[in-house]
Amino acid sequence: MQNVIPIQDHPSSTLTERYLSLDVLRGMTIALMIIVNTPGSWQHIYPPLRHAAWHGFTVTDLVFPMFLFVIGNAMSFSMAKYAKMGDRQVIEKILKRAGIIFLLGLLLNAFPFITRSAEGELVLKDFSALRIMGVLQRIALCYLIAGLLIHYLKLKGALLMGGIILLSYWIVMWYYGEVGHPYSLEGNAALKFDIWIFAEKHLYKGFGIPFDPEGLLSTIPAAVNIIGGYWAGRLIQGSRSLNYKTGLFIFIALAMLAVGWWWDVIFPINKPIWTSSYVLYTLGWSFLSLAILIVIIEKYKAKNWTYFFEVFGKNPLFIFILSGALIKTMGIISISEMSLNAWIYQHFFLVWTEGKPASLLFAVFYMLLLWFIGLWLMKNRIYIKV
Repeated sequence: MQNVIPIQDHPSSTLTERYLSLDVLRGMTIALMIIVNTPGSWQHIYPPLRHAAWHGFTVTDLVFPMFLFVIGNAMSFSMAKYAKMGDRQVIEKILKRAGIIFLLGLLLNAFPFITRSAEGELVLKDFSALRIMGVLQRIALCYLIAGLLIHYLKLKGALLMGGIILLSYWIVMWYYGEVGHPYSLEGNAALKFDIWIFAEKHLYKGFGIPFDPEGLLSTIPAAVNIIGGYWAGRLIQGSRSLNYKTGLFIFIALAMLAVGWWWDVIFPINKPIWTSSYVLYTLGWSFLSLAILIVIIEKYKAKNWTYFFEVFGKNPLFIFILSGALIKTMGIISISEMSLNAWIYQHFFLVWTEGKPASLLFAVFYMLLLWFIGLWLMKNRIYIKV
């Protein structure tokens, strides 16, 4: 049996073989997502593996937008199949996929549905304060927005609308943000909008105040990362030479990096509120990363190292969901009055090193655990379908 994740629809065998780069980029993104999301200790993390505190940019801040970018790559193949379908059927497919992914995100927020009380007893979670948004929810909504724009406006229209979205978002954030501090944590318009829609109790609490870095308003510009990925996928499928495509990718990348860097002066690069400058900056790095992989893998045929990332690239969404569900399950399993993941960290990593090296080694260990699960799926030609 062979199933395929919708946002990872496999292109024709020729294109899949020719552009192994796409699977590798997808796999590299998932591997890094797991590492940055599951350190042994959140108090001991190397700076590049931390998100920027607010304004600014680290390697970790590239991971999520690059994942949206590779979703767009895959859409460039799946949307071609939609061209043969009726309008109603296409809309139903897009809505269904987005709805399922959004629901999976809500379930992951609620999972494992129980928690430990202050006394250490297992009790049912308080679902009345469940966080509504999250990574999967943002993926779902971005997929929905980008899918509808591409379906109705085609590529050129979607790119134009993407530019309008980025400019409009800048205006909204400046006009409705706090006077003098429109892009601050407490004064940004994205926070005000999310509180108005969801109420504070349904927002993420990791910033010291109720604020969701995957909020509803900031999801709109994030959809442009998918549109950019779709554009890259369409360029890859073109009839131009490999050298031409690579050169074009590098030109697009440098242009986006330059505009994003310039825009940063007046609309700071910021992942939590997903600023327009951040969109262009991350798209620039995404185009450049894909160009480099195409040169290495497709042009110079250096493929001996790619298999590891191909494993992650075949079932990316399932492995990401599993990584979150498994670490949460380990968190409620108690051994010697500590969680299973804490027990493993203490007894297998802190015994011979400490601090940041131990924390990173735990993250790598967990990533490799997920890799072996992905390897089993790949060996059995199982591609989880949503």
